[in-house]
Amino acid sequence: MKVLILPGIGNSGPDHWQSHWEQSHGNYTRVNQLSWDNPSCLEWVASLEESVKTSGPNTILVAHSLACLLVAHWAVKTNLEIRAALLVAVPNPKSPIFPTEAVGFAPLPMHRLPFESIIVASTNDQYGGIEFSEKCASAWGSRLINIGEAGHINSSSGLGAWPEGHVFLQQLQSNQTP
Repeated sequence: MKVLILPGIGNSGPDHWQSHWEQSHGNYTRVNQLSWDNPSCLEWVASLEESVKTSGPNTILVAHSLACLLVAHWAVKTNLEIRAALLVAVPNPKSPIFPTEAVGFAPLPMHRLPFESIIVASTNDQYGGIEFSEKCASAWGSRLINIGEAGHINSSSGLGAWPEGHVFLQQLQSNQTP
C-alpha cells in the first residue's frame, strides 16, 4: 500500500505530523508542488495526478488543509482510482482569512468522493471550523471525526507525530480490501 502525503500551503515543516509520518514509514511519499507559497489549484491537481499515476490504485492520500481542497478538485477531474483519503483540517475557501495567494480553489466541488474518506476536524480551527467540516463530510460522503480543540491540526497544535491521527489512517487501510 502506498501513502501519498499532501501538505497544504507552505509545505509541512519538520515538526508537522505529516513530516513525522513520512520519515517513519518508507512507503509514505510527499507529493511536491511547483509552488508551495503561491499555490495554483490547476498546478497542484496536475502534480497529484502524476503522483497517483505512479503510485497506482492501491494508494491512500493524506491531505492537510489546502490539500484537502486539492483532493476534492482532483476527484472530479481524474479517471484514476485510489483506495481512500484522510482529509485533515479542511479550510473554507470563502473564509475572509483564506490565503489570497492560493488561486483556483473556489468554488469547492461538493460532490460525493469516489473513494472512502475520513475528515478530521477541530472545534477551534480558525481556517475551517466544525460546521464547514460537517458540510464537506455530508457532501463528500466522508466520515467526520471531531477531535475537539486542536487548532488547525498542524505543528502549532503541538501534536508531534500525532499517533491518534495515524490510527485514523490505519482504519482506512484496514477497511479496504486489496
